Order: sequence, then structure tokens, then C-alpha cells
Amino acid sequence: MPLLPRRFERLKSVLNKRISDLTILIENVEKPHNLSAIIRSCDAVGVLEAYAIFNKDKFLTFNSTAQGSQKWVQINQYKETSEAIKVLKKKGFKLYGTNLNPKSIDYRKCDFKGPTAFVLGAEKWGISEEAAILMDEHIHIPMRGMVESLNVSVAASALLFEALRQRQAAKIIPESGEGMSDETYKEKIFEWAYPEVAEWCKNEGREYPEINEKGEIIDDLPRTEKMRY
Repeated sequence: MPLLPRRFERLKSVLNKRISDLTILIENVEKPHNLSAIIRSCDAVGVLEAYAIFNKDKFLTFNSTAQGSQKWVQINQYKETSEAIKVLKKKGFKLYGTNLNPKSIDYRKCDFKGPTAFVLGAEKWGISEEAAILMDEHIHIPMRGMVESLNVSVAASALLFEALRQRQAAKIIPESGEGMSDETYKEKIFEWAYPEVAEWCKNEGREYPEINEKGEIIDDLPRTEKMRY
């Protein structure tokens, strides 16, 4: 079925508000409910990409809590903690690890307006010792009850929305696609508009075709691929 103009406009309106310098790194968060809730929060805030560490040979699994948000937030998966952190630091992110210790800071006292990555650990154990050593800053969400921490998905949501609040107050929230490079924007809008064709292009080692202002593919493609959209 052809991509309807109103659908293309909806995709652009969401992508225009995506933020590439705010992200989440989750370490061995395995429960589908928590994973789904975290990715849903990422989508709600406007996070472009998220990161996940799974030391075991498994794929990320989602349930209905995600409401399909995993289609709109790219999740970069790694097996090693050090590898994922190295990638984020190379991209210029400051890493804030959720870790209750004598050196951790109340998250409300931190500045999240620059490139920010929140690192959260498994439901029971929190971030690993390896991850803790590599953090730029340790933060915590103050508790007033008997329990010492929030559910990991709730904590992720609180942190992301605090970062969004700070950026909105500073008037640095993207509205017209300025939250990413032009190249990234072109890649993402094509992947969102034509996911099956994008997958075929990746498998064939081809660049994505050009699309016009109406969202129509204007490059020639094999007939079998044209039937996909």
C-alpha cells in the first residue's frame, strides 16, 4: 500500500522532535514489562536511540506495554558493558549511573542539558561494578518511604522527563529536525516510512533511495521491492 501523505507528515512531525544527545543505557534488564516501559518512555520524551547490554545470547523481547514504541526508538544492543560505554563516550555522552552510594548526587541537582546518557541496571542488582567504575557521575532519586529505589522503568521515566524539563526550560528542544544531522534525518525518515525496503537495502548493501517532499520513492527499484510499498 502506498504511503499516504498524512502518514508521511505524521512521521516527519515526530522525527522533527527527536533528540539524539539524550539516551538510556540499560544493563541486563531482562523483564519484557520493564524493557517495554523504558522504551515507551524513550519514545514519549523523544529519544532517538537507546542502548542495551545483554551478556547472554538472547534477543530483546517486548510486550503490549511498549505499544509498538520499539519500532520508533532504535535499540543498539551490546554483549559487553565496556563496549557499550566506549561507544557512548566516543559520541561525547556524559554517563550518569543510577547507583546509591555515598558519592551519588540527587538527580535534581545535575545538569542534563548536554549530551546525557542515563545508565540503569538489572531489576534486582542495579548497575554492575564494571559499569559503576566507568561512570562520569553517580546519581540517585531520593526516596521517602521504606524502599530504597524505584522500579527500573519508573526510574528511567523520572530521569528522562527531568532532562526534558531542563531542556524545555532552556529552550533547546528540537522542533524542526535540528536534534540530529541531516544525514541521520534522511536515514531515519526512510526507515520509518519504508521499513521493509530499508531492510532490503541493508541486506543488498545499497544506499537508501531518495524520497520526495510527499514521501514518494523517486529512485528506480526492482519490481519485487516496489511491491513492498
